Amino acid sequence: MRLKATLATLLAATILSTASMAQAETLRLLTWGSYAPDELVKKFEAENPDIKVEVTFSNNEEMIAKLRATGGAGFDLAQPSHDRIYAAQLEYDIYKALDLSKINTDAMEKSLLDGVKANTTIDGGVYAVPHQWGTSGLMADKSKAPDLKSWSDLCDPKYKGKTSMRLKRTILLGTAFAMGHDPFAAYSDLDKYQSILDEVVDKLIVCKDNIKAYWKGGDDLSAMMLSGEIVGSETWDSTAYKLYAENPNIVFVPPSTGALAWIDTFAIPRKGKADDAAYKWINFVLQPENVTIMSGSTGAIAAVKGGLDLLPADKKAAVNASFTPADIDNLKFFANIPPGVEDMEGKALEKIKASTGG
Repeated sequence: MRLKATLATLLAATILSTASMAQAETLRLLTWGSYAPDELVKKFEAENPDIKVEVTFSNNEEMIAKLRATGGAGFDLAQPSHDRIYAAQLEYDIYKALDLSKINTDAMEKSLLDGVKANTTIDGGVYAVPHQWGTSGLMADKSKAPDLKSWSDLCDPKYKGKTSMRLKRTILLGTAFAMGHDPFAAYSDLDKYQSILDEVVDKLIVCKDNIKAYWKGGDDLSAMMLSGEIVGSETWDSTAYKLYAENPNIVFVPPSTGALAWIDTFAIPRKGKADDAAYKWINFVLQPENVTIMSGSTGAIAAVKGGLDLLPADKKAAVNASFTPADIDNLKFFANIPPGVEDMEGKALEKIKASTGG
């Protein structure tokens, strides 16, 4: 009888454990590389044993494509940049409005929160809140290219064969600013914007001989900079910050026309199945001790109050070596992309790639 009782107890425990596992939900996170470091994922799962985090790394274009293909299904939390939400939502209806009462917005930097809310409010619903922010601009080895300060300097003949860039929309916009245009202002007149793109395409095709290689990811760009193959490039600031720790001559350079500023956000896909888990993750990464871990992984600044102070010491030093207060005042935040613009930019980039092999 005692053996039967013991077996019954073990069986009951097994059934309860199996039931608990069956009830555990999966948080399917669609995010950028480095935005879900293993240390934080394990810590979150330990604090929330009923939630399993499943990470898919992506980028803005792929996020929109994946969610568009499924009508907003397949993921429970996405992290598009602030300028990639409004038009995508109007065109494809891939997100759901957030319940801000479930998010600790008091922890967020007010200016960044207000900016994202303004950019992503549709019919009274707010579709995103800020997570990390940073800039795109230039990186230079100041011991070899002390005068590299403008997007157009990447095409300066004195740096022939010693620069790099990524053939994405950032280099189109930066080059347009360097040529004296305001591409964001031209979004309201697509004929004008097309004429700007045509000028930029011609400029970047001619620039081909200056380019050592067109970088695809942060690792190949970092390798070229550290080896001395190139002396300057278009880059994310976070990549430059990481290299500064290895070689303090390599710094992020806000272009003279202004670094392009982005805010990566949290948005919930329309057909997500784990909203509560999504809100728990958002609030989890807002906690100060987790902010430092996250920023150590991303190299970006958290959109929380005191985000700069919560950076790891090496990243904070890199930021201070790169930006002056005037540079901060000169930031150009990416504007909402109206319908049709991404297709125009995509065709421009394809034309450049066809002519340069990039």
